[in-house]
Amino acid sequence: MGDFNVSKMTDEKQMRVFMRNLLNDVQALEYMLDNDKFETGITRIGAEQEMCLVNKQWKPSTNAKDILKKLKKYNWAETELGKFNLEITLTPHEFKGKCLSKMEDEIQKRLGIIRKKANELDTEILLCGIMPTLRKFDLVYENLTDIPRYHALMEAINEQRAGDFYELRLSGIDELLVKHDTPMLEACNTSFQVHLQIAPDEFVKMYNIAQALAAPVIAISANSPILFGKRLWHETRIALFQQSLDTRASQDHLRERSPRVSFGKDWLQDSILEIYKEDIMRFRVLLSSNTQEDAIEMLNKGAVPALKALQVHNGTVYRWNRPCYGAPSGMEPHLRIECRVLPAGPTVVDEMASAAFWLGAMTGLALEHDDIRKQMSFADASDNFGKASRTGLDSKFTWFKDKKISAPDLILKELLPIAREGLKYRKVDTKDIDKYLGIVKERAQKHCTGARWALRTYTKLIGETNHDEALTVLTAATVQNQKKGIPVHKWTLPNLEDINEYMPTSLVVSEFMNTDLITVQKDDILDLVADMMNWRKTRYIAVEDTKGQMVGLVTSSMLLNHFTRKDDCLNEQPISLVRDIMITNPITVAPDALIDKALEKMQQHKVGCLLVVKDGELMGIITEEHFLQITNRLMKRLK
Repeated sequence: MGDFNVSKMTDEKQMRVFMRNLLNDVQALEYMLDNDKFETGITRIGAEQEMCLVNKQWKPSTNAKDILKKLKKYNWAETELGKFNLEITLTPHEFKGKCLSKMEDEIQKRLGIIRKKANELDTEILLCGIMPTLRKFDLVYENLTDIPRYHALMEAINEQRAGDFYELRLSGIDELLVKHDTPMLEACNTSFQVHLQIAPDEFVKMYNIAQALAAPVIAISANSPILFGKRLWHETRIALFQQSLDTRASQDHLRERSPRVSFGKDWLQDSILEIYKEDIMRFRVLLSSNTQEDAIEMLNKGAVPALKALQVHNGTVYRWNRPCYGAPSGMEPHLRIECRVLPAGPTVVDEMASAAFWLGAMTGLALEHDDIRKQMSFADASDNFGKASRTGLDSKFTWFKDKKISAPDLILKELLPIAREGLKYRKVDTKDIDKYLGIVKERAQKHCTGARWALRTYTKLIGETNHDEALTVLTAATVQNQKKGIPVHKWTLPNLEDINEYMPTSLVVSEFMNTDLITVQKDDILDLVADMMNWRKTRYIAVEDTKGQMVGLVTSSMLLNHFTRKDDCLNEQPISLVRDIMITNPITVAPDALIDKALEKMQQHKVGCLLVVKDGELMGIITEEHFLQITNRLMKRLK
């Protein structure tokens, strides 16, 4: 959405005016394409770097605007949707010579400036597609950056929502099923967005190449495998972004409805205009530009229009390869492809390696193929995109001429040589080519992306401690490795003792509770409960109804008392049920309660567990064993 002054549609008159301007922009763009009004003969690259902010406990830090105040003399730093994110815009470079290393140096310098100012506020920056320690309760409107265009966007999306809530459904190693009442899930994502300037007569060809390359690029750069403590897709951003803004609801019929975030439905055929026209036809306008512009009149006067209406609408439809129109002041207008599939991190040099691979492969494939559509079907390109998002380097693709090939083999044997030739054709510095493509090569050979490292680390750590500490250590280790600038394929797995800042007393119940619950209903027989406790090796079983509402609790001591009395009775007794002995008003705690307050509550009521309940719904359980585990870990850290 850039810096446009935008607002939500408030009345029919505003809608009509904006739609007229939007249609004028399309007409103006068509005229400019037909009459060669775009810059040619030069190719530039650019990028935007998004980042997360974490506090001393490695949890989200919501002080982005305070950091920006310290950066007010710099015009390249700006807000993002969440208060725990920032973004920097990089200087465009001509695609030749040392453009890649210059971009890396610029990122490093600007991140260094931000890090210094952030550290003054006890904040650190993190480059990662999804912050591992981000929690669902961080995604509330209170953490939406207080800028009118963000509020307008959230309100507009909510108004388009067909169902009662947004639902996130993802399965990987673990499974995540969660609902949310705001589109703030979008704020989980941070990326490294790379721009490539494209000549108008090459746009169709190059855009289709970008679509074909999306899958292998994701596979080699995946860095977003964990969300809310669950191990999901290697690049969870892809599904999370789509589902977080998905306003559709389930239907009884088979009518197709497109999500606002998508890979696309077919190859581009004739012109960039196809994308803009399709997005106008398929998606309702959400926002209006407060600055009106008559693009046709401007062209008639010999001026270059900004196409503000078209850009505002384009900013609310999220294609993973996004077409972009640029009209910098005093310069000829140009077209770009924005590659949005690259996640932030794991390090700046890793990002630049992935960018070099994409830029080189884009150019190299264009040299070899006039029309990528003759080599593979769009269905295969789309299928590859989904596979890469889910399984990263573990994917097997359908490539040119229906060839089946693993992601590492495709990258190592086919695409890296093509990327090298593409960069050489652009006369990119040889040392830069060797450096960045060498990193991609080693990453593929060692089968180690940021996602693979994070999954290995987290799986190791949760075998040794609770999920919260494991996520904390993972996040801290990521930041430490990023500061060293070591490519991710050279990172070692961290140990719990490597991080000293873990302080669980400031955390909340939802970060410790057990959500993998074995429950019973009040009409179940007690013999079943006794066996379940024995099999599960637990002393507590919650009682819920068929809709997941908490109705009681059964403890092992209650069962012991019951069966002891039954054995003492000489007369035959009827089969006992859960409702006969359960506690109907057990002590509960809210999921957002502080962990030390939960401990005080257990001590006050002299109970060994607390059921975690919100609006009557059973969400989890926390027991004295959780506190023993925390105490044990803290004692080890004090040694």
